[in-house]
Amino acid sequence: MLSFSHAKPSAWWRWRPLQVAMIVLALGLPLVLTAWIGGSDAWQRVRQFPLGILLLMLFLACLCWNLNAARLRLMLGGRAGPLGQRGALGIELASKFALCATPGGSGGPATLLVLLAQRGLPPSKGSAVFLIDQGCDMLFFLSMLGGLVILSLVSDVNWPHQTLVQSALAGLVACATLVSLLVYQLPRLLRARRFRLTWLSRDRRRRLARGCLGFRQDLKVTLSLPPTTLAAMLLLTTAHWLMRYSLLYLAVLGVGGDVDWVWTFLTQMLAMAASQLSFLPGGAGAAEVGVGSLLLPLMAAEQAAAAVLIWRLISYHLYLAAGAPFFLSYGFRLFRRSPSIDGPVPEAKKEHP
Repeated sequence: MLSFSHAKPSAWWRWRPLQVAMIVLALGLPLVLTAWIGGSDAWQRVRQFPLGILLLMLFLACLCWNLNAARLRLMLGGRAGPLGQRGALGIELASKFALCATPGGSGGPATLLVLLAQRGLPPSKGSAVFLIDQGCDMLFFLSMLGGLVILSLVSDVNWPHQTLVQSALAGLVACATLVSLLVYQLPRLLRARRFRLTWLSRDRRRRLARGCLGFRQDLKVTLSLPPTTLAAMLLLTTAHWLMRYSLLYLAVLGVGGDVDWVWTFLTQMLAMAASQLSFLPGGAGAAEVGVGSLLLPLMAAEQAAAAVLIWRLISYHLYLAAGAPFFLSYGFRLFRRSPSIDGPVPEAKKEHP
């Protein structure tokens, strides 16, 4: 199997008109929705937004990037060669750019695997690292949702859409359980006759089976890291998401709103989950409408529109602006190191046991 390091670099630079139009629409949609929902009063709220709160939001966003970079270094554990904080931050920002610039965030994992492969980490091991990253996030959200749902049941809270919150918890638990069962039962599924994938050739099925089993083994290796390392990863995950999901609360405070931090947390989580169904990059449209609709019962329309606009500028547009230089830089390096697109592709080195 060829390494990502020998992949054709044209994919990094191939921007079709439809993709460009979708990104432009994703960038401009928050402005359109702000004018539609809040009108001129919303723009007045945006102009009067306190500079101190805006600077605090920028600081939290930068801190979140560095926390994720530190977590990536812990997950790799030296398997991708020497990786300092600056290098990990570059990988983090480039991956986040691809995540925000593609529908459903599909470009984020692919970019991460390519960049790790450039550092000598095979795709199967890179996939295991990515799954651990997603598992830490899932564990955090399950813990938060469980605690918040219990809080809503045992105390007198005045939150709208409580049934929606409980349904979201059930959905996340079901997804996490399904993924865990698939990984645990992977060898048995590959041996089962009904999962033979007969439309593929025998060689392709064998390569797929070897890749899946290698991924499972690398996942076990990652999970066998020292308990202190795993605890540090969970601590960094918790700190990252608590800060990241405080951005909307700060935006609401800046426009003069009065909403509990807990509700802004749930609002972002549910809206961002729904935004995965959007065909636009970054879940544009679905994210703004979802957050706005959950804030409207608790604040005025112009306040909600202004808060959503500022929140998206920090949590989406800033990620694109900060990650684009790193993405282009890594892409240019890959383009220079790779052989000519029309020339022969060198054979991958065989790995000896």
